[in-house]
Amino acid sequence: MQIAKNTVVTIHYEMFDADNNLLDKTEEPISYLHGGYDGIFPLVEEALHGKNVGESVDVKLAPDDAFGEPEEELIRVESLDVFPTDVEVGMMFEADDPESGEILLFRVTDIADGKAVVDANHPLAGTTIRFAAKVVEVRQATDDEVTHGHAHGAHGHHHEH
Repeated sequence: MQIAKNTVVTIHYEMFDADNNLLDKTEEPISYLHGGYDGIFPLVEEALHGKNVGESVDVKLAPDDAFGEPEEELIRVESLDVFPTDVEVGMMFEADDPESGEILLFRVTDIADGKAVVDANHPLAGTTIRFAAKVVEVRQATDDEVTHGHAHGAHGHHHEH
C-alpha cells in the first residue's frame, strides 16, 4: 500500500546535524497520520508521499523546516537566587511565559557571576537537519484517527479518556 492522505505511516528514522553527527533515532518505530496533520515535518511528509513499505527517504531540513530559528526573547538571564536548587548547565526548568501564559521549558546554558542564562528555544533551533526515514508499515487510517487528526494504537498518539 502506498503512502497517501489518511494512511497511518510507521517509520524508523535517524536525524543528523550538518556534520553528520547522529542527533536522534527511533528505538521503536513511530506512527503518524499522513496528510497534513502536523504529525511530522511537512517536508519529510512530502518526501514520504507515494512511498511503499521498505522504501526510504533522506531529507535535508533548513531550520525553518525543522525546529525554527532561535528567538532572542526566549533567552533570559536570571539571578541564581531565583532557582530552587543549585543550578548546573543542562538543567531544565519550567516557567510561565508572561506574554502567552504558556509554560515554557528553559534549559540552563551558562552560569557566571551569580547569574544563569536560560534558553527556552528547542535545543536544535537554528540547526540544519538531515532526516533519514525508512517506511515500516502503511495502513488505511480509521475514521476515528482521521477525526482526531492523529494515529492511535501501539506506536501512535494516546489519549486518556
